[in-house]
Amino acid sequence: MPPKIYIDGQAGTTALRIRDWLKGRSDLEVVTLPEELRKDPEARKKTLKDASIVLLCLPDDTAKEAAAWLADSPVRILDASTAHRVADNWVYGLPELVAGQRERIAKAQHVANPGCYASAVILLLRPLVDSRIIAPDTALSIHALSGYSGGGRSLIERWEDPTRKLINLPHEAPYSIGKLHKHISEIMRYGGLSAEPQFLPNVGPFRCGMRVQVMIPAKALPKPGAGKLIREILAARYEKENFVRVEALTDASEADEFSFDPQAYNNTNLISLRVLPHQSGHILLMARLDNLGKGAAGVAIQNLNLMLGVPEETGLPV
Repeated sequence: MPPKIYIDGQAGTTALRIRDWLKGRSDLEVVTLPEELRKDPEARKKTLKDASIVLLCLPDDTAKEAAAWLADSPVRILDASTAHRVADNWVYGLPELVAGQRERIAKAQHVANPGCYASAVILLLRPLVDSRIIAPDTALSIHALSGYSGGGRSLIERWEDPTRKLINLPHEAPYSIGKLHKHISEIMRYGGLSAEPQFLPNVGPFRCGMRVQVMIPAKALPKPGAGKLIREILAARYEKENFVRVEALTDASEADEFSFDPQAYNNTNLISLRVLPHQSGHILLMARLDNLGKGAAGVAIQNLNLMLGVPEETGLPV
């Protein structure tokens, strides 16, 4: 019999994308609860314990509760919430992080799916920290733009409410300006940073898509003209990765209004990485991805495939 996969929080935005991309697979069985039992604690508890692998697509506190129910169970957990991303005894579910990460995910009892913003920043920065091109305490600034689906059902309803007229907003909307964003802890730990970066997330008037920009000042780089070296480091690190594309080093002055479209990789599990040198010596690093693809559901399926021992790309759109 195929392994049973239960998605707890099956009506959530990420869960719906996961279910859609798992549809039609014969190597696993996706278990669902009837609508009237979806929030029933006893029904959930029984279904959790009957599964082979559980995907938690829940608010943090509810995810912690579900994980506690399975504390003495052989059931394996893949948590898509923020609850366990920097927790001890949980493996960080970013397969491309470092050599050996796939093997750790494949063997793990508990895997924490990475955040969308965090995946982009970490994949851009970790190879540069490991190569000592930038120091862990470099003062970095991050500007990020996401589709409104990144905030889940409440934000989707807010932006799609016709009375608010947000869907026709002619600009992006910053948020969390004065607060510590929930992705900062994982960005620092898995990006290899010791200094907290300045991080400004924004929501745009589109459902899915993401563009993340990391600004590195010239004085933090080892020499002028470091753009070519940085691009070579990223290209070498991700050369054999199916889902990471390192763009060619091009003259950014030739870019137009469509060159850095945050929606360019929607409905795929791809992430694009780009190095954009400035004539003053500063470097702009850019990542683009689908916040519900490689930023959430796609990487969850990568992790699920690794945990099941099937090819990592199974069922994933490129």
